[in-house]
Amino acid sequence: MLLKTNYSMLTDFYEFTMSNGYLEQGVGDTVAYFDMFFRKVPDGGGYAIMAGVEQLVSYLKNLSFAEEDIEYLRSKNCFSERFLDYIKNFRFECDVWAVPEGSPIFPGEPIVTVRGPVMQAQFIETMLLLTINHQSLIATKASRMVRAAQGRTVLEFGSRRAQGADGAVLGARAAYIGGCAGTACVLCDRDYSVPAAGTMAHSWVQMFECEYDAFRAYAETYPQDCTLLIDTYNVLKSGLPNAIRTAREVLEPRGCRLKGVRIDSGDMAYLSKQIRKVLDENGLKDCKIVVSNSLDEFLIRDLILQGAQIDTFGIGERLITSRSEPVFGGVYKLAAIENGKGDIIPRIKISENVEKITNPHFKKVWRLMDNETGQYLADVLTLHDEVIDGSQPYTIFDPDHTWKKKTLSNFTAIPLLEPVFEKGRCVYTPRDVHEIRASCQDKLSHLWAEITRFENPHPYYVDLSQKLWDVKNSLLQKFN
Repeated sequence: MLLKTNYSMLTDFYEFTMSNGYLEQGVGDTVAYFDMFFRKVPDGGGYAIMAGVEQLVSYLKNLSFAEEDIEYLRSKNCFSERFLDYIKNFRFECDVWAVPEGSPIFPGEPIVTVRGPVMQAQFIETMLLLTINHQSLIATKASRMVRAAQGRTVLEFGSRRAQGADGAVLGARAAYIGGCAGTACVLCDRDYSVPAAGTMAHSWVQMFECEYDAFRAYAETYPQDCTLLIDTYNVLKSGLPNAIRTAREVLEPRGCRLKGVRIDSGDMAYLSKQIRKVLDENGLKDCKIVVSNSLDEFLIRDLILQGAQIDTFGIGERLITSRSEPVFGGVYKLAAIENGKGDIIPRIKISENVEKITNPHFKKVWRLMDNETGQYLADVLTLHDEVIDGSQPYTIFDPDHTWKKKTLSNFTAIPLLEPVFEKGRCVYTPRDVHEIRASCQDKLSHLWAEITRFENPHPYYVDLSQKLWDVKNSLLQKFN
């Protein structure tokens, strides 16, 4: 299977140089805490969608090095034999926590936390970021497009425009988690059970002497699932009349119905309205209209506002590459270390860019949900040993503008980070992708509409507990 490749060597070179250096300096076994988080939502949106955890688990379970890897590293003449021996006998020993796939996530909060020997916790940075960044990006983009479609079906059609094989397959998986109903990618269906579907290309129509012959041949081959591509020559003068003729002469005598017609070009608002009118006049009110061709959430929204009669949107390159903003800016930063006595020593990164200042210490992430409305109120980062009790009033405050406070009551505090590995042992329970997708849709329903709008969404609050804010503030004072 394509995606079961051992990706242990897919890493930045400095992960090796740092790990070797840690070992040589006698600190390789120092326990370190790293957080993955992101700083802004793609496309100026109000939320992102967590995805890629299952592939991260697969990577960590298979983390090992072959003899050819050792020889390659030896050839670089910059690694000690002691380090190469360590790599040869490598065994993953870290604890890992992650936000479940399909969960809405927000800037500044840890979505993956790793605790373990710094040599190992540092080394996995590249693949961890690659895996979560990519799929979270596509799942987020898919969610925007699905919301724009307002209940109409959205399909992922992007394999041929994806950036590599993994981008096609895992992108289709992520798009399904984000709300797409299916994909054109067969491998994603085979390996991840994401429903694959497809009909014909223009070449099918061109292969026959005339358009009607092409439609008739397809209908005879697939009478129970016949969708015809009607824009090879002329949608209204040729394609649509021939599709209706095919329904009458080929499908209906067999007791079958024309399932759909698809257009891939032209003015989709105008054409879809004309197509719907003619189909209805010919007793084909149940025939669906499918469109494709460089669509995104804004074009989908505009088509619906213009009264387009579209049932299904097939979206390719602008989804599978997240063309409008093709990078999910997740980062991986050291948050704490342990001294030899097991005490946790917080670490902070300070920057002239305020948004790049990190939140130190080993943390928990809590999602606070209003018990009356069922809506999410805020997320709160706390120290790892703090507990938020929803039965008691709890005051949240803006960590940048601390005078902005609100006391909450009658809420439920939901811990977000779940254990994935314990001391290198996988404790993750695989979830069916359909379950993940359903969970995603349910959790999105708990967000206020003001947060989910496309433009100028209301920011979702990600706050710090008083104890964590005090730790961060003391470090800022110490280093300034």
